[in-house]
Amino acid sequence: MSRSVFLQSPKAVVIATALVLALGGWGFAVGQKGPGSNPPATVKMADQAEPSRTGFAPVVKRVVPAVVSVSSTKIVKTSQNQQIDPFFRQFFGDNFGGQFNLPDEQRSDGLGSGVIVSPEGYILTNNHVVDGATSVSVTLSDKREFKARVVGTDARTDVAVIKIDASNLPTITVGNSDNVQVGDYALAVGNPFGVGQSVTLGIVSATHRSNQGIENQEDFIQTDAAINPGNSGGALVNDRGELIGINTAIIARGSAGNQGIGFAIPVNLARNVMDQLIRSGKVTRAYLGIYPQDVTPSIAKAFGKKEPGGALVAEVDSNTPASRAGIEKGDIILDVNGRAVADANGLRNTISSMAPDAHVNLKVLRNGSDRDIAVTLSELPAEEAQADRSRNRGGGSDSSEEALAGVTVEDLSAQSGRRFGQNNGPSSGVVVTNVRSNSAAADAGLQPGDVIQEVNRQPVRNVADFRRAVRSSNDGTLLLVNRNGRTAYVAIQ
Repeated sequence: MSRSVFLQSPKAVVIATALVLALGGWGFAVGQKGPGSNPPATVKMADQAEPSRTGFAPVVKRVVPAVVSVSSTKIVKTSQNQQIDPFFRQFFGDNFGGQFNLPDEQRSDGLGSGVIVSPEGYILTNNHVVDGATSVSVTLSDKREFKARVVGTDARTDVAVIKIDASNLPTITVGNSDNVQVGDYALAVGNPFGVGQSVTLGIVSATHRSNQGIENQEDFIQTDAAINPGNSGGALVNDRGELIGINTAIIARGSAGNQGIGFAIPVNLARNVMDQLIRSGKVTRAYLGIYPQDVTPSIAKAFGKKEPGGALVAEVDSNTPASRAGIEKGDIILDVNGRAVADANGLRNTISSMAPDAHVNLKVLRNGSDRDIAVTLSELPAEEAQADRSRNRGGGSDSSEEALAGVTVEDLSAQSGRRFGQNNGPSSGVVVTNVRSNSAAADAGLQPGDVIQEVNRQPVRNVADFRRAVRSSNDGTLLLVNRNGRTAYVAIQ
């Protein structure tokens, strides 16, 4: 953490001091006449009684006591070169520090915020605030300090729960983040840059924000309330003082501070994670066993769907709940238990929030017709929890031959597979050997090494099949592409 303090120049201080002395010497105090002075001003003072409030002071007064500062300490391994000041290294070289016997480990201190959610002392914060910490301490708004223990963490959502042993703790009212709407007031409370507890005001800029590359599981509330380093783990509240989110990240674009784009974990998601961490010390998630991708306008048109929305099944893993229930590649999942699916990320979040072995009913669009499929979910395997399941592709539709202009392919063979790193890839299809940089295919994301397995839902085994499928298509080009062993649909404009 770095802090900048701007001091007045000595010259300015001297001038200001001289001016004060001059004014004092002439006797220009309020109510005192000086030579040639005007009569003293009659000042109307405000009523000293408690004024009626039109701002957020009453809300802040309730919320602030439940927001705490969280300090953490961790030991990090360092190399000798990392510890040499660049000023000395430029004169004495990288080995300069060796003669000083510098330690292999150093202490690193971190600072964040947290929210007291129960009188038992449970505090919600971010995983990155306490991750790897050897000690954690908490400072309340009344300046009391406590050692805290980490109850559990979840890196996938960046949620952590810590606990302090204390009594008479203020707690926050937990709201319902499903009711949050764009345009609602939002107040961010925390300890930015370590300056002390601060409150900033903005609105909810967006909900269900995802695909930011911040966490594995994203469903953020976006706000323009100022969020800065140190606010992490703090409270995002509505105009009633109810907790709606845990502040977690910002988009800074080269700056260390707020740029008006901040993200908070919805409190409903954070509470679900918290309950599991308190109950069992870990988080278990349900698993469907598919690779979904967004249904863009071009994908929707290619599949005969009137409008975008839903999650397209790009691949079905074997021996999974999806495969056992009969879900097929090319199905579009429209809703889960009657709740509409907006996109691939929405489907992932909906399924992962459910309990393993839960029974769900999916509405699926297959070959232009709706059908209902019952699925019994299972627990997300550990290796899947680490994988990125995003398979978003875009594009429009046009003549197939024009859409694939600039793309060259060859028959897939063991030799061509090795050449493009497809050692564990598919056994049939055509491998893309070149994509012209200014082509529609390049804009859609097609790249050398991709193996095209289908063109407009028709299987492709070799170059002849590929050309035949392209020529016979009347409108639009929809490819099923295998990249590094995983498949996705690509619609090319």
